[in-house]
Amino acid sequence: MSKDSPLKKTIDQLLKAYGYQDQLDEIEIIKIYEDLVGQMFANHTQKIAVNKRILYIKLDSASLKQELNYVKEGIVEKLNRKIGRNLIDKIVLR
Repeated sequence: MSKDSPLKKTIDQLLKAYGYQDQLDEIEIIKIYEDLVGQMFANHTQKIAVNKRILYIKLDSASLKQELNYVKEGIVEKLNRKIGRNLIDKIVLR
């Protein structure tokens, strides 16, 4: 099946029409985030949420939060590249 098949386009339109695309995107972003930052950061991540193109990340370690703060722009670029669209504009650490 080609990438732009009529069935895929129809399914994508249905997902958007019923409001499921945002939820699926958020799940995909969470999976990619865990792969990008590694197990140590993933273990100390308490909450991840996406709202209005902003990825909110809550960490339980101040030192890891500081480290992630240095590379958050790179993570945004890698997330968007891996998902294939520009879904995240910035990351806010809490």
